[in-house]
Amino acid sequence: MAQYSEALDGVFTALADPTRREVVRRLGRGPMSVGDLHREFPMTLPSFMKHVRTLEANGLIRTAKTGRVRTCALRRDRLALVDDWLADQRRVWESRTDRLEAYLTDTDPEQETREQQ
Repeated sequence: MAQYSEALDGVFTALADPTRREVVRRLGRGPMSVGDLHREFPMTLPSFMKHVRTLEANGLIRTAKTGRVRTCALRRDRLALVDDWLADQRRVWESRTDRLEAYLTDTDPEQETREQQ
């Protein structure tokens, strides 16, 4: 997973902002123009475009310009990086909790007390 750390860091950085997470959520329903996306946010278009550029720079969306309209589309494959990372973390913690459970259930406190005497 180390080879993905820089890309994963970028994805997490992009998703750290609630505005960008909302843009990703909306694009999950399908491509939208920047104008349509921006309409729902109480900020200036230049401020909104910074968010779009951050998402694009970190590979979460792609944009295409046709005439005067710039359309954004979600790159779902980049979200798979997060999914893979979370799956790895889940395996680590499940393994640790399984070992803890085995230790706690296999340990007889009375036996340990007798052994210590």
